[in-house]
Amino acid sequence: MQIETVIPLLQPVNDELLKPYGVNLFVLRTDLNHPHISGNKLYKMKYNLLEAKKQNKKTILTFGGAFSNHIAATAAAGKEYGFKTIGLIRGEEYPQLNPTLLFASECGMQLQYVSRTLFRNKAELNKYATETFPEENIYFIPEGGSNELGVIGCKEITPHIPINFDYICCACGTGATISGITFSLKENQKAIGFQILKAENYIQSEVEKWFEYFDLPLTANWHIDENYHFGKYGKINPALSNFINHFEKENIIPLDYVYTGKMMFGIYDLIKKGFFKKGQIIIAIHTGGLQGNAGFLSKI
Repeated sequence: MQIETVIPLLQPVNDELLKPYGVNLFVLRTDLNHPHISGNKLYKMKYNLLEAKKQNKKTILTFGGAFSNHIAATAAAGKEYGFKTIGLIRGEEYPQLNPTLLFASECGMQLQYVSRTLFRNKAELNKYATETFPEENIYFIPEGGSNELGVIGCKEITPHIPINFDYICCACGTGATISGITFSLKENQKAIGFQILKAENYIQSEVEKWFEYFDLPLTANWHIDENYHFGKYGKINPALSNFINHFEKENIIPLDYVYTGKMMFGIYDLIKKGFFKKGQIIIAIHTGGLQGNAGFLSKI
């Protein structure tokens, strides 16, 4: 089985708002690498799918919320690469599927709803999954695709960027993507992860765990910014919505309201505050997630 990860398009941001600050901002369009397994998802999935195939597993079981990009991507990957998929969904079942879960279901994913209490207890959740589907030959992928193979896959995001850069930025929900990116940096490059959920030091500690797991010395060329989560995961307000509308109009680059919109809002704010020096090159990774916009737009 071959899994192709193409070299993503690097698109410049040409916005009049940024011209006075003299920085060079580019968007790495990994969202265009695949129509349904987009952004960082294919990088996280790549080596997990290969390992599942190597182990002769027939079913991939994973976990996520009702608007999870990972759930949608796993369902699409299962359909494309010949795996049965099961998604354990946090929370109660609704009478009508939202666009994310409808897409996953149409890709053939079996949806199983679990309580939020059980979902928080990872050991009990894995036990529940094993006992609920004893007949399945299951390969487990954790929530967000965040395991060691997911981190290894994310190391492949940066090496093909065709220009030298000073900073690379990404939105963070679990810490796997920013970890893989950080492990692939050159000495003169730095990474900023924009945490999109309100949980003090959560992503920081997750990245530190991956440094320890891979037996790597903890470096100082990265940091996590917790100032742009807008209150909690999935929280949006008119300021964020207005910014996304402006950005999309100026650059013809769509953003999602949970991850990339918050990251780009943070980058713009840091530029205006003088965090980046004149002439520096900043890469913002577009990690996809656009499928979730339909559900979140109704919250504005």
